[in-house]
Amino acid sequence: MKNAAVVGMSADSSQKQKKFCDKQNFEYPMLCDESKDVLKAYGVWGKKKFMGREYNGIFRNTYVIDENGVIEKAYHKVKVKTHAQDILNDLG
Repeated sequence: MKNAAVVGMSADSSQKQKKFCDKQNFEYPMLCDESKDVLKAYGVWGKKKFMGREYNGIFRNTYVIDENGVIEKAYHKVKVKTHAQDILNDLG
């Protein structure tokens, strides 16, 4: 398996993110992007629809980024139940 690190990102404040991470027992760092600059740069912030209502939010995407900062693979519209195993299989 490749040497890999898992990092998450959210638009929430650091205090809100810490509470969420503590509750979920996350074992990886979560970055906060309240300005949404990085989220927009990766194309993961934008208009979403749910039950006929439009709002701005984060698209659930995953990027495998190499040590030089190059995106090796992008996962869009991930399936939550199998996503972790899908990535492990690809990194294997």
